[in-house]
Amino acid sequence: MNLEYFIAKRLIKGKEHKISISAPIIKIAIAAIAIGVIMMLIAIATGLGLKEKIREKITAFNGHVQIYNYDNNNSEVSVVPVSTEQDFYPEFKSVDGVVHIQAVATKAGIIRTEETFEGIIAKGVGTDYNWAPFKEFLIDGVLPDYNGELNSDVLISKIMANRLNLKVGDSFFTFFLRDDAADKIPNQRKFTITGIYDSGFEEIDGLYIFIDIRHIQRMNKWKDTEVGNFEIFLNSFDDIDEKSNEIYGETVASLDTKSIKDKYYKIFEWIGLFDFNIALIIGIMIIVGGINMITALLVLILERTPMIGILKALGMPNWSIRKVFLYNAAYLIGVGLFWGNLIGLGFIFVQEKFKIFKFPNPKEYYIEYIPVSIDLWTILLLNIGVLLLCLLMLLIPSYIITRITPVKAIRFE
Repeated sequence: MNLEYFIAKRLIKGKEHKISISAPIIKIAIAAIAIGVIMMLIAIATGLGLKEKIREKITAFNGHVQIYNYDNNNSEVSVVPVSTEQDFYPEFKSVDGVVHIQAVATKAGIIRTEETFEGIIAKGVGTDYNWAPFKEFLIDGVLPDYNGELNSDVLISKIMANRLNLKVGDSFFTFFLRDDAADKIPNQRKFTITGIYDSGFEEIDGLYIFIDIRHIQRMNKWKDTEVGNFEIFLNSFDDIDEKSNEIYGETVASLDTKSIKDKYYKIFEWIGLFDFNIALIIGIMIIVGGINMITALLVLILERTPMIGILKALGMPNWSIRKVFLYNAAYLIGVGLFWGNLIGLGFIFVQEKFKIFKFPNPKEYYIEYIPVSIDLWTILLLNIGVLLLCLLMLLIPSYIITRITPVKAIRFE
């Protein structure tokens, strides 16, 4: 039988424990642990959720890694074509973790209406394009279908549609400069809006429209086997740096690769600060909870000083007596963790389901509502970490038990 645990259990279940002087202080300590856990869960869930959503949106427009011709010189538009007759296309089998590859091309142009005009970049996509992420962004109409004959269907953003006063079903003319001779009459194409999307990324939404890639191939006088670049999707964002290097090693010398972390490095530097903020909040909450538990433990020791004296007189070692109070403290921390998890995870579930809380300025965070994301392992590690760190913090104040002498402790009032 574990004697220390038995004594601690009797102390916890005893009636005097609930009506003692230390009861209010214990409740405050439990509340501090619970509030700390709630804050930590919310910080982790919102931080991870925002990072994931921003990554997903950037990936939807660019893929995780891009393969392009060195001669494009980091241009936003496709200048020098890349042949689709590559070993890695249409399936990139030589690198594990690649789930999809698609060929695209971009070309700058101007949309002209009777009332106004707007500069754009037309992104040409084909039958291999992954439209899955855009199902979430689509707010009106349908996604274009380029599986059949060349057509004039186009997908534009809500921002652009509002600027040009256009809606689904409307047609407009777009003018594209000729790459071979800028002094010649621009290429003109008439497109019909089949769908309108809104991703929340104003700098992307206000620039890109999606058209059939065959329009760009014809305007640039490319072959059917020539495209602007390739976009590669990975099954895990965490492997993007490693996989980008592997992909580069599997391509020919005339091709270069770039990950979205390099292309949008400012955004990823910004969201990288979330990790520091989360760690800071966790650290502060653990310190606050630990200090409250130290206070509660010292009050418990003070209140149970006569009992400590009796146990010492009966021959119980100092470490065993300390374990009694550490068991007691672990129980109190466990109660705080229970209520903290219950309230915190409940809040996260409600936010994920109903999206109650929204950003006051969605443009700054590229999303309208506050996203949340958390997994079971993160929850378990957080709870175990809080429990262990708080107990470690309690080891030092529990040392005061060794300074108590049996004679003085038994006579203590």
